[in-house]
Amino acid sequence: MSRSVNLGDLADPALDPTRLAVIDLRDPAAPRAWTHGEIDGLARGVARHLAARGFPRGTSIGILSLNRAEYLAAYFGIMRAGHVAVPVNTKLPRETVSYILGDARIALAFTDAGGRDLVDGAVETIGFDDPGPGGFGALIVPGPFETVVPGPEEIGQLLYTSGSTGRPKGVPLTHAGQLWALSTRTGDLGAHERYLIAQPLFHMNGLFSAKTVFATNASVVVMPSFSARAYLEALARHQVTALMAVPTMFARLIKEADLVEALDLSSLKRIGLGSAPITLGLLERIEAAFPAARIGLGYGTTEAGPAVFGPHPDGLPPPPLALGYPLDPSGIRLVDGAGDDEGVLMMRNPAVTPGYLNLPEQSAKAIREGWYYSGDVMRRDADGFFFFVGRADDMFVCAGENIYPGEVEKMLERHPSVQQAAVVPLPDEERSQIPVAFIVTKPSAPVGPEEIRTFALANGPAYQHPRRIEFLSDLPWAGTNKIDRRALIERARLLESGHGWSSEGGGARIVAGDRLAS
Repeated sequence: MSRSVNLGDLADPALDPTRLAVIDLRDPAAPRAWTHGEIDGLARGVARHLAARGFPRGTSIGILSLNRAEYLAAYFGIMRAGHVAVPVNTKLPRETVSYILGDARIALAFTDAGGRDLVDGAVETIGFDDPGPGGFGALIVPGPFETVVPGPEEIGQLLYTSGSTGRPKGVPLTHAGQLWALSTRTGDLGAHERYLIAQPLFHMNGLFSAKTVFATNASVVVMPSFSARAYLEALARHQVTALMAVPTMFARLIKEADLVEALDLSSLKRIGLGSAPITLGLLERIEAAFPAARIGLGYGTTEAGPAVFGPHPDGLPPPPLALGYPLDPSGIRLVDGAGDDEGVLMMRNPAVTPGYLNLPEQSAKAIREGWYYSGDVMRRDADGFFFFVGRADDMFVCAGENIYPGEVEKMLERHPSVQQAAVVPLPDEERSQIPVAFIVTKPSAPVGPEEIRTFALANGPAYQHPRRIEFLSDLPWAGTNKIDRRALIERARLLESGHGWSSEGGGARIVAGDRLAS
């Protein structure tokens, strides 16, 4: 890793610039390869162009595009020039994108065709695929550039949260904080690794993985978006050795059992799963499908980075579903819980954001004397390992009992016929809210609502069992490859209002619930 203090200048200049850096799969039939030197040259070209434009230091420069090699070059080049890189979620509605452009005061944006349409003339754009004199190819010319040295608290990137409640919030992150986070994760990684990224680069998960590649002189296969079969084929064809993904992605991969069985996936040795909870049932199915890979669970937030948990200092093996042991125990607190070993996680480390952009009241609630209040409820075991319980704001009350959807989902996914489950609350006059479940079953493993209900009552507290059940062929995704719980809540309300709790499953209509008893 470079000794530079600029997040856009990660590569150690002593490392081989001719090594392969990126395999771009925008056209899977004709992948394009880029070396570290070529990406570095493009990043310098971006920085040179921005410097020539005379933007004031710290100007917000947007990126609106599907994943591609030029995306990474633009991201690094923006920061090298002393500006703030703002990757924007292109899956958001046009009005939300317009809000972000204004909130961040984006002066210029690098885009693909879809991103340019979203911007719709609101700011000047440089198109990655524009063949004209104002396009990326004509304007971005490699050449010498002296990277700007940022101050210790200077902002390097601005990421927007997914906006699970209300509008997305801008999260400014410093060069120094993100470089610290990278330093905690790259010590045992080497240039021999080849990663695969299909999760969007506007999300911390994919972006941090990409930075790891350049900090270690490794290589990465970049897909424009996620498709289960194409992802599996890329794993095999390009002999990927390591990846970081969202559990929802692997829930879809293991449904492609024929392809998993047919392909040679033996090169894959390390799988990191994070950005969303996982159940023991899903973890065990992933382990069975990818027996050659060592699977680790990660935890992180946009606001405080991914450098929170790691190995146990005494070498103890992590129990199933453990996130790890705190990298710095003095930077971890559990608050608002019934005891010392369960509560909402608070974190303090160099990567913590100074506060949300233009939101002083929300910043004051989330950042307290340098401590970030995550909203994630955690449990600590006797050995000091941490486990995710649920989101404090996902928790709902049924007849006076606190219900965390993640706990119910873990229980349901222990059923041998259940591939994946999602639990959301439904308003109820008598009990305030009741849990309802959306379930994806395994292929050739039919199961009815009554069997699920009986299993739930036998394997968890009675108040947790789902009062309505709907079988789906797949769960809806939000833009960050996580389960779209808002869509499921809306679907539950529609079903309850008279559309009927039933679904299509396995080619036959499955009646899912009629009004299951309390």
